[in-house]
Amino acid sequence: MDEGPRRLLPLADDRPVERADAARNREALLRAAAELVDHCSVEGVTMDAVAQRAGVGKGTVFRRFESREGLMAALLDHVEADWQASVLSGPPPLGPGAPARERLLAFGHSRIDASLRGAALIRAAGHAGSRSTAAASFTAMHVRHLLGEIGVRGDLTYLTAALLAPLEIPILEQQLRHDGLSLERICDGWDDLVERVVGPRP
Repeated sequence: MDEGPRRLLPLADDRPVERADAARNREALLRAAAELVDHCSVEGVTMDAVAQRAGVGKGTVFRRFESREGLMAALLDHVEADWQASVLSGPPPLGPGAPARERLLAFGHSRIDASLRGAALIRAAGHAGSRSTAAASFTAMHVRHLLGEIGVRGDLTYLTAALLAPLEIPILEQQLRHDGLSLERICDGWDDLVERVVGPRP
């Protein structure tokens, strides 16, 4: 994958260009929402609380995001774009500069953490909060690129799908809540899966 021009979520990049003041207002509201999530969890975030923290009227928040679900979906988009930036240009081994095998292992651990931290936000965003096709395309493109760099042979598209499946929320929550697996075991399982797919170290 070309690490050149940064391309984050297409749904974020392809929005109509906003006026500078509208963009500042949006960022202020999202920042207020993110701070509330950090302080009192996703469940404690209301439109009233976001408006108060941002110093605007509640009507402004509704006009901007239409509903609480819309606000949560926008915040999820924002969080996902930040995570993508860490993959594209953050420090190694997640970001550029480390060998592809090490980047792939770091990618899985980071995605597990991001998925679990984002689970409540995705639920709060409802249907609009389901991780978009754009987000899925980014992760698939990145993993497929790393597999190619490592020199893995076979159907890279299928192998990529197999590697990404255990990193998604439904499987992670099934393993943690119902199967009784620890987070450490899940991360170790990801490492083992990667080693089986890419083969022994040279």
